Amino acid sequence: MKKIIIGVMGPGAGATKKNVDLAYKIGTLIAQENWILLTGGRNKGVMDAASKGAKSAGGLTIGILPTSDQSTVSSYVDIPIFTEMKSARNAINVLSSKVIVACGIGTGTASEIALALKADKKVILIDQKKETVNFFRSIGKNKIIITKTPEETIKKMKDVLKNSNA
Repeated sequence: MKKIIIGVMGPGAGATKKNVDLAYKIGTLIAQENWILLTGGRNKGVMDAASKGAKSAGGLTIGILPTSDQSTVSSYVDIPIFTEMKSARNAINVLSSKVIVACGIGTGTASEIALALKADKKVILIDQKKETVNFFRSIGKNKIIITKTPEETIKKMKDVLKNSNA
């Protein structure tokens, strides 16, 4: 049976402490579900925190890197995939993930959310500002799911996966 890949997207250097804390917990819970975590793979912000959380729970992690610079890879990434595609690698992140979670927001994360909506994927926005939620709901309609906690996020992921016959 195919393993389920969950994408956790969010800012690197621009991540807040809350973004990092939420990403760590989400990564932990993803691993506890025996799902594979996919991030942008870098050693900063949401990407690093989600990978660290998944590894703390014995999970498998994939990082899709924008360059071939090995010094930027999170030490918690098991499978680094070097692309030299810069932001174009966001399409790989989205298309490889069954569900996308956006933890924090920046231009890269916004592009990943938009690509996910275009690919008809569900996107979970955790603890986002009202303006962010309103914008993505205006273009994503019922594909946007809003959550406040990591536990609620996992519950919504399970609903999405059950309804998509993952």
